[in-house]
Amino acid sequence: MRASFRPEGEICAARAVMRHRESLVEMAAVHLQHVQKALDQMNLQLHHVLSDISGQTGMAILDAILAGERDPRKLAKLRHARVHADERTIAKALTGDYRREHLFALKQSVTAYRQYQELLRACDEEIEAMLEEFSDGGPAAPTAGEPKRERAPRRNELRFDLKGHLHRIFGVDLTQIPGINAQTAHTLLTEVGRDFSAFRSGPAFASWLGLCPDNRVSGGKVLSARTRKVKSRLARALRLSAQSLYASKSWLGSHFRRTRAKLGAPKAITAMAHKLARILYHMITTRQAYDETVFAQEELQHQQRSRKRLEQQARILGLQLVAITTT
Repeated sequence: MRASFRPEGEICAARAVMRHRESLVEMAAVHLQHVQKALDQMNLQLHHVLSDISGQTGMAILDAILAGERDPRKLAKLRHARVHADERTIAKALTGDYRREHLFALKQSVTAYRQYQELLRACDEEIEAMLEEFSDGGPAAPTAGEPKRERAPRRNELRFDLKGHLHRIFGVDLTQIPGINAQTAHTLLTEVGRDFSAFRSGPAFASWLGLCPDNRVSGGKVLSARTRKVKSRLARALRLSAQSLYASKSWLGSHFRRTRAKLGAPKAITAMAHKLARILYHMITTRQAYDETVFAQEELQHQQRSRKRLEQQARILGLQLVAITTT
């Protein structure tokens, strides 16, 4: 029972609503698949020329089809200016057989999808109201370095200032960590909360998430070091955050790419998720802002190791490295 953990009541309430929202997103996706199936049965390839048929262009064309419009050229004129496919390509994809039974299925699926979007908006309002009831996590720590560039929320993301609420609740901006976005920080809040007193250290927190080796020793010999199979939404979110570091220009990004080249993608993702968990633990428990300059010493050591390795290879080949001085 020592490994069991349950956050406080207000965290459990927010977690219940968030998990309910996740189920609504899954059910909305099912009805979107029904829309695609109805289009396929009418030989309409709209979902092949549009990356997202639930976007502005896709929904406008679906509404026009359900309103009785059948001319592909008129339907193609509903294309938004930012859509990559031109009107001719869209018109060609909208040439099909508009059968009555498939139009009925299309109408029902579009209506059901929009109903779930209304339910999701109600969930967002309830989640925002719950976050406003949370007390402040103390004086907000100032962010170090340049702030991240904000982007517009995607289709299934929360539609309010989630980052601002989380900064106030935790007392520190967790989104300053490369790879950690507001959605991941919110998962941390709803799954664990902001009280980490149940975990004696960062490694213990990572172990609870199943992100560290689970050594099986017999007779002084390690038989297996595979990580435990833990069903944790937070561990899954941290793995996705670690995977997103592949193209990052930060120190964590370069460290992940080196680890990935050495251990392979699966092990590197778990190792980087472990590092992110420890960074999160440190920031929340100490209320210190993320500062990448603390990794400068590790980067210097990496450069020294790389230089030593190159000098050794050059010596074997009978060559000599010459430093280039820039003026």
